Amino acid sequence: MKPHCLLHALFACCVQLTVATNACAAAGADYPNRPIRMIVPHPAGGGNDILARLLGQKMLASWDYPVIVDNRAGGNTIIATEITAKAVPDGYTLILTSSTHSVIPGLYAKLPYDPIRDFEAVALIATASPILVVHPSVPATNVRELIAWVKSQPGPVNFGSSGISGSGHLAMELFKNKTGLPLNHVPYKGMAPVVIDMISGNVVLMFGNLAPTLPHVKSGKLRALATAGAKRSPVIPELPTVAESGLPGFEVSPYFGVLGPARIPHAVTAKLNREIGRIFQLAESKERLSALGFDPAQATPQQFMAMIKADMAKWAALIKQNKITLE
Repeated sequence: MKPHCLLHALFACCVQLTVATNACAAAGADYPNRPIRMIVPHPAGGGNDILARLLGQKMLASWDYPVIVDNRAGGNTIIATEITAKAVPDGYTLILTSSTHSVIPGLYAKLPYDPIRDFEAVALIATASPILVVHPSVPATNVRELIAWVKSQPGPVNFGSSGISGSGHLAMELFKNKTGLPLNHVPYKGMAPVVIDMISGNVVLMFGNLAPTLPHVKSGKLRALATAGAKRSPVIPELPTVAESGLPGFEVSPYFGVLGPARIPHAVTAKLNREIGRIFQLAESKERLSALGFDPAQATPQQFMAMIKADMAKWAALIKQNKITLE
């Protein structure tokens, strides 16, 4: 290529890059200029829904445009997630998702979307720490004693969960792999029935969601042994983690966060990330998260996507190794 042609080509590229950069900046400066749709892949009243509505209230107060919560339950979150993946990538359709997004690819051979390529990570909101509890009839006050007791039983010990592939189920499957214990899964349809059966002694062991389980620990109807997260929960800081209790490397920390369809302008993603981070660092927001059993968490979009990818690999390997299916 002749020198003058090369210069013309370079100049054209610079012009295109400048135009694209200016357009992205303009998109961020103008955002939002109409209501935002926040899809929730669960019915009203659940953790995702509560977080979405709290977020919507605070966004309206600061941006003057409403956040419309759109509950699209069903299909094990696939319906809502597909809607998000196929939406216009302008920042006006988002989904308040959870770790289920990372688990689903390990359970289904084919999905109507790619869980990584079709999404833009926007903001991490919180993590949770399932709590390991036993029925008071179990003579164990810590993880080591629990392991010894299960090994002494004549047959497999039943553990309950809120459903197949939920965080409590996967946490116990990981616990089973780390310890080699003979444990038998009894799935329920939600946390309420499994907690009732735990209190009754029909199942004697589970990793439960912190908020619905902790009141029964405080009343003495259940006994807490450890939390599953990487660090102690600020909600119950006296309780050690499973890793601290003799199983180094054990961690189950379900996440909650916001995703959008791929190719949202970077300036819009950055603006959303800053605003969502600010909202969930407010004292009243932290108090609400604590009441739900969540720990506030922040990350850049890149860090959040890295977390999603790491979780996908971790749970896909466990699901395959333990032959977990939805049947």
